[in-house]
Amino acid sequence: MLTHPRGPAGIVLGVGIATVDIIHEVAAYPAEDDEIRALAEDRRRGGNVANSLVILSQLGRRCRWVGTLADDAGADLILADLARFGVDTSAAVRVQAATTPTSFVLSSRASGSRTIVHYRDLPELDAESFDRVSLADLAWVHFEGRHPDATRRMIERVMHEAPGLPISLELEKPRTGIEDLLRGPRILMASRPFAIAQGFDEAEPFLVALAERSDATLITLTWGARGAYFLDRGGSIGRVPATPPSQVVDTLGAGDVFNAGLIDGLLRGLSAPAAVEAAVRLAGRKCAHRGLVVRPDAEDAGTD
Repeated sequence: MLTHPRGPAGIVLGVGIATVDIIHEVAAYPAEDDEIRALAEDRRRGGNVANSLVILSQLGRRCRWVGTLADDAGADLILADLARFGVDTSAAVRVQAATTPTSFVLSSRASGSRTIVHYRDLPELDAESFDRVSLADLAWVHFEGRHPDATRRMIERVMHEAPGLPISLELEKPRTGIEDLLRGPRILMASRPFAIAQGFDEAEPFLVALAERSDATLITLTWGARGAYFLDRGGSIGRVPATPPSQVVDTLGAGDVFNAGLIDGLLRGLSAPAAVEAAVRLAGRKCAHRGLVVRPDAEDAGTD
């Protein structure tokens, strides 16, 4: 049976996609059929799990990303950026004759919010490829809630070969078959769009319903300006208010920062409320500047 180091030596394994984000900043959102000039353009590495690992690395965690990469210049950008933050990509799978997924992002300086159009022509990671990834020396495994059939098999492998290893699952968008992923992960991280797509316009009923359909011991739900709600099994539903900066500059990736802060807090042994509070605080700090360079403050950088 594999051991699960929870201190600095333990690796956080993230399974998901990585993208190239092409970001155009505008003064305000245009009306349909308008033609406007962008104030700035930026190209960044994106992808939910990849973003979370970059933050976790800055919080002192050893991180490894597993996913598919095309064989093109976009993949080179992704690899270079992850290497800059010390994220191990040795288990990534290169796919020939494919194109790096691209997110076209329109970012409003007036509001700090963003609109994303995503294009993907790259196969998802399959379960057979994940079977070749070592589970030794892991402290945590975090999955994106996508490609449900293969992800279900990956989760089952972790549960079978490394029982007791913490598994978290992000639920960002509704997908056919995603219900099959709810049994197994102990931490579920849901988004407001996911809850609304499930027919819920309030947080509390959604959390209760999701708890009934899952094995999770902790469920979180980010809700924009309201902050984050959470259900700690055996306890009551709680809410941590948002802590926005004095000026919101860039919300792109804020949810991924929240997820990273939650994982780090739980690995540090914080209680569920304290871990959610630390994650909300970290996501709020991120919104004060562009990009994902978020250095821990004294409260975030605790010892294991």
